[in-house]
Parts: sequence; C-alpha cells; structure tokens
Amino acid sequence: MNPDNLKYHKEHAWVKVSGGKATIGITDYAQEALGDIVYIDLPEVDTTVEANHEISEIESTKATSPVISPVSGSVVEVNDELSDNPEIINEDPYEKGWIAVIEISDPAELDALMDASEYEAMLKEQM
Repeated sequence: MNPDNLKYHKEHAWVKVSGGKATIGITDYAQEALGDIVYIDLPEVDTTVEANHEISEIESTKATSPVISPVSGSVVEVNDELSDNPEIINEDPYEKGWIAVIEISDPAELDALMDASEYEAMLKEQM
C-alpha cells in the first residue's frame, strides 16, 4: 500500500477507502513514537464508531495511547492477527498492521482528512 494514496487524521490514523468501506490503522510516525507495541484492544465487529472518538487502545513499552477513528460508521472487520501479534503494527503499519474496517456512514467526513503532503507538513510543524 502506498502511504501517498491514503487519507490521514490529525491523531495519526490513516484511512484507505474502498467503495463504502474504510480500512484504518496508525501511521508509521505513530508506531515509531509509541515504541514496541505489546497489546491492542481491538474494537468489536458491529460496534458503531464516531469520527474523532476512540475506536481502540494500543499499549507499548512507553505508553498507552487511544486510536481515534477518522470516520463514523460500523465496524465490519477487525485484524484478529493483532491480538496475538500486536508488534505487526511496528513492522508493517500500512499493510499487515491495519486495525479495523468500517462501513462509512458519512462519506463527507473524508473531506476533513489530510492527504500525504498535508500530513507531512503537520508533522514538520509539530517538531
């Protein structure tokens, strides 16, 4: 997956849209800031989530951090492989390290997300 083709949330989540569904995960920047990830609390399938609200929580050797959903909708799939191997997020945050797939309820929310260049600019401002 090319990170340039994704949309980004200010809380360091990425979104890949396909039809009416959004696959979400955390960015390479986020996984690096967290350090070694040791646990993820995955959302449950059929859970309704709201944009800008916590969808799951990640624990690392450094901190516990919420994962903020970039879009509203219903969770239709979760990456169960992360339950036993949360370090996959460190190894491959954009491919194998995806967290959940959400059936999007409000596609207009995607317009509020950043493209890759806007996200990079935001990161530079924060440093």
